[in-house]
Amino acid sequence: MTKTVQSRALVLPVKPSRRNFLNLTGAAAVAAAAKLALPNGAFAQGTGPEVKGTRLGYIALTDAAPLIIAKEKGLYAKYGLPDMDIAKQASWGATRDNMALGFKNNGIDGGHILRPKTHLYSTGKVMQNGQQLPMYTLLNLNQDGQAISVSNEYKDLNVQKDASPLKQAFERKKAAGKELTAAMTFPGGTHDLWIRYWLAAGGIDPDSDIKVIVVPPPQMVANMKVGTMDCFCVGEPWNEQLVNQNIGYTALTTGELWFKHPEKILGMRADFVDANPKATQAILMAVMEAQQWADKMENRQELAEIVGKRQWFNVPVGDINKRLQGDINYGNGREAKGTNLYMKFWGEGGTVSYPWKSHDSWFVTENIRWGKFDTNTDIKALVDKTNRSDLWSEAAKTLGVANAVSGDSRGVETFFDGVKFDPAAPLDYLKALKIKRVA
Repeated sequence: MTKTVQSRALVLPVKPSRRNFLNLTGAAAVAAAAKLALPNGAFAQGTGPEVKGTRLGYIALTDAAPLIIAKEKGLYAKYGLPDMDIAKQASWGATRDNMALGFKNNGIDGGHILRPKTHLYSTGKVMQNGQQLPMYTLLNLNQDGQAISVSNEYKDLNVQKDASPLKQAFERKKAAGKELTAAMTFPGGTHDLWIRYWLAAGGIDPDSDIKVIVVPPPQMVANMKVGTMDCFCVGEPWNEQLVNQNIGYTALTTGELWFKHPEKILGMRADFVDANPKATQAILMAVMEAQQWADKMENRQELAEIVGKRQWFNVPVGDINKRLQGDINYGNGREAKGTNLYMKFWGEGGTVSYPWKSHDSWFVTENIRWGKFDTNTDIKALVDKTNRSDLWSEAAKTLGVANAVSGDSRGVETFFDGVKFDPAAPLDYLKALKIKRVA
């Protein structure tokens, strides 16, 4: 089935003879079409990628879509990588362990990961025995499209952007001897940072007022159903599924916390990238082309149908497609249609896909806030070492993208509570925050 999709997706710029065409069947047809479709220059026939493919991991989250679409639409093959394997991971912990193994040891060489993982892996902060795993951030897969959801136990509070109504409710529950739990998907990852920011902005200390635990994304809904958590932060489609099953409600989408915030990335082992520059460029171009396709609203229904398939997410399309199109049923009587809070994949001139270094600076700074990194961490040096925006620009140029990106900073960012982050002065931001683990 995949082969049929690939052959349809490819464009043949040169018409083969009737005899040659009749001889091209199955995988041979795809391979021949891919060669004809390769761009000029570094990817011309005979000077293509160093390998025919590798394995990239993904978690069943909507923002993995570009990696999946690139496979389904034959884009990896188009750029000379017919043997790409896009493999589902059970959790972010499993992703980390498989990344440490690498493809040569039956693991993965990269994939769909939480953006701060590049910093956490490279420094060894979350690795076994503190072993450093050099990683690169190659592109930003998406902006927005996550949410913070609350148990129906607190439905009467109608909690939204302001988390403070939960403070007294949590205190009462704690006084009754009951445990309070907030779930996220990986320590120091995006979902951890979003729920911590939201709770702290409402005067709730995420380390002393509530217990923050790790739950794999596909298990969030089931765990809230049995009452093991009070709130959680995760990507879609799990917040929408929670609402559809009437187990809890969405307090806010993360786009309401920080509009157009960066989220997942295509991250890869540095040793693979350094050893395979042409293959890396091919992967980048395939995923970037998939991002452009996914960003078009007219393709969102098909996107939901593709990723919802059993071999990818195994999730009903109805749990995926509405929020992809900006229609949000918060689950507590509040609905919003046609919002701009849908997931963004590409943006004008690739401004969504481009891996702004200023965004990495916020993630490192926020992880200093919560004690994941030391206060004397050289933020700029860590970001410069791990962020390969130069490779993105090279791929964009080869693709002929009308690049709207200038420099490596998107400028000052503003959060829902009015707090601003200036990437040129990250420690000033840190000093201004009231709830934190650093002085």
